[in-house]
Amino acid sequence: MQPSFVAEEFQKIYRESPDVVCSAPGRLDFLNTHQDYKGLPVVAIGVNLRTYIALKRVRGTRIYVASGNLMDEGGEYVDEFDVSDLSLIEKPKWFGNYLRAATIALKQSGYKFGGFIGWIRSWVPIASGLGSSGTLLVAFISALNELYNLGLKTKDIAELAYIAEHDIMNIPCGRLDQYAAAYGHIAVIETIPPYNVETLELLEGVFVAIDSGIRHSTAEIHPQRQREIENGLKVLMESVPLNLKKLLGYRYWEPKWSSITLEMLQPYLMQLSEKARNRIIYTIKAHKSTILALNIMKGYRVTPADIAQVLELEIKKAQEIYDAGKLNIIGHVMTYQHMLLSKLYDVSLPELDNIVDTLLENGALGAKLSGAGLGGTVIALFRNETIAEEAIKKIISKGLGTRAWVLKVDGGVTKHSIASSTS
Repeated sequence: MQPSFVAEEFQKIYRESPDVVCSAPGRLDFLNTHQDYKGLPVVAIGVNLRTYIALKRVRGTRIYVASGNLMDEGGEYVDEFDVSDLSLIEKPKWFGNYLRAATIALKQSGYKFGGFIGWIRSWVPIASGLGSSGTLLVAFISALNELYNLGLKTKDIAELAYIAEHDIMNIPCGRLDQYAAAYGHIAVIETIPPYNVETLELLEGVFVAIDSGIRHSTAEIHPQRQREIENGLKVLMESVPLNLKKLLGYRYWEPKWSSITLEMLQPYLMQLSEKARNRIIYTIKAHKSTILALNIMKGYRVTPADIAQVLELEIKKAQEIYDAGKLNIIGHVMTYQHMLLSKLYDVSLPELDNIVDTLLENGALGAKLSGAGLGGTVIALFRNETIAEEAIKKIISKGLGTRAWVLKVDGGVTKHSIASSTS
């Protein structure tokens, strides 16, 4: 098993056994994409590609950590620094800066610890859209928590990982990656304080992640969409009645989005530019469809009429989807959200739409882009591994993706028993 393999690697490198081995899952951006910065809940999934960290205490304040993945690639794979003199270094994408940022976040929060040696082994591919940096931070902070008995809870680990990446490394991320890695399962993450998380189970089905191989700069996507929403809000605030103004605002995070319906805004939407109108319609429709999927996963009663109304379908089609079972409904929500992201939020590409269509033609119950968009990863839901693997073969043979994975929902951050090699 992977924990014992990581412990054995540690033994070979350092000639002694680790004190602790912890791991955290990679993640899929499942539902309500591009909604976290608006204060709406997002839904992520922890998957069974994990990052493992093995640590051992040493005397003094020196920290020495090596990456097995970078060692395998033949590049620089060791970072060394001191607890008493922490700073980031000028090395773009250097793995050690994540560890340095995490230790800085812990020190700034008042936690005390000494030196250690460490070993990293990750099965989460870098730049795959599976949250590799978030899982590294969460696994590392968790291992340090266990090593020095810091008393951190799961939410503490997630928030410290977010602080490390967002505040210290100045990476413009939301909380989805870090919280998904910490909690695993299907994580419903509230994106307003106190950032509560509810974990759900999907008792059947498997996911596929397809790396499109398209690398576009996504740094400007979020601020551009935010400006477009605010352009629309400015027009609305000048024309809607007082009772509706109280639900809106001028900044993209100010509206009470979950309380606003399209029916409320309909008389005023044509005053907006097409882009502003589409961004606001996306926000409301994507959230409404996310609530539908969550109600199904929570076991609440959902009717064909609900499906027809939310997914904008004829009742006959909605009945067919309903009769095919809960997993099928969730799949249709995924595909509906991809359509919204493509048509109303303009963050898809013809290549991504083609991957989605091909997956659906080859047995996927649903598919959508994952992450900021304009490239990156497409995810899909299948009934079983056999169908999923056949679909992957079709995608790769057609040159629609560079790599792909069949994935299952997995648990969150875990301390592993080294002696028995079980979690």
